[in-house]
Amino acid sequence: MADYATLFKVRVSALVMITAAAGIYLGCLRSGISPFNADMTQAILGIAVVTCGSSALNQVLERSSDRLMLRTRNRPMAAGRIGLAHGLTVGFSCVFGGTLFLAHATNPLTCVLTLLTAVAYVGIYTPLKRFSTINTFVGAFPGALPPLIGWTAARGVIEWPGVALFLILFLWQFPHFMAIGWLYREDYARGGIRIAATVPDIAYASRSTAVQAVFYAILLIAAALWPFLLGTAGAVYAVAAVILSAGYLWYSVRFAAIVRSPDLNSEATSQRRPARQLLHASIVYLPLLLAFMMLDARGRLMF
Repeated sequence: MADYATLFKVRVSALVMITAAAGIYLGCLRSGISPFNADMTQAILGIAVVTCGSSALNQVLERSSDRLMLRTRNRPMAAGRIGLAHGLTVGFSCVFGGTLFLAHATNPLTCVLTLLTAVAYVGIYTPLKRFSTINTFVGAFPGALPPLIGWTAARGVIEWPGVALFLILFLWQFPHFMAIGWLYREDYARGGIRIAATVPDIAYASRSTAVQAVFYAILLIAAALWPFLLGTAGAVYAVAAVILSAGYLWYSVRFAAIVRSPDLNSEATSQRRPARQLLHASIVYLPLLLAFMMLDARGRLMF
């Protein structure tokens, strides 16, 4: 069971379910129906199953590089506890089974978006990680789709509030990933993963990593206010969004101090502390932002 939990990346999958559930909740309020119904529960279940399958297929493709990295070498496929045929069977069964379930439980658009997310994550982003640093930008697209998928599950169409949720999650990922990349850059380099932090020119790597973190954190302030401007959430949310986003930017700016001493090993305390703090801030930021959005949502909720 522990190996399956690792194969399915349960913590990442849980975050996907949370963001999808936020989209469902807000979409249901817009429609004037209760989000606490069997159809929406089935939608979350289907999304979760496809997500777990995508994670399994990701580890199928990365089993060789996972063996080279300290943080991933004990994953079940990298360590040989789950074989290739086993991983492929579980992964494809979850992806296709979950997609078919969504086609029955929700609507064609939600089904197509969920399958597209899996294909982009496994078929494009995962192989690209070994060839180009642009993989981070490409991977942010499937990473940001779950709340939009949740919205379409409730509404059946793509609308601006759902797009706003997508944009928030898209921008949020960059400071989050830059912090992770810098924390584990030696490990990623050992595994042959191309990210900004593993560029051979360490001065350029630090500048690129820091600039991306700060740039996208700045854009996120405006994006976080979009639901308020669209009438999806009220003034309380707007105030919370500004405060939370400004805090996220502050941690991103602190993280940018890595450019002053990029040649230090990432194990050094001076390197790890701002990266670790930004990572923690990112983990706190997103659930709080979504919570304020849901608590101050505008709609016609009927229980």
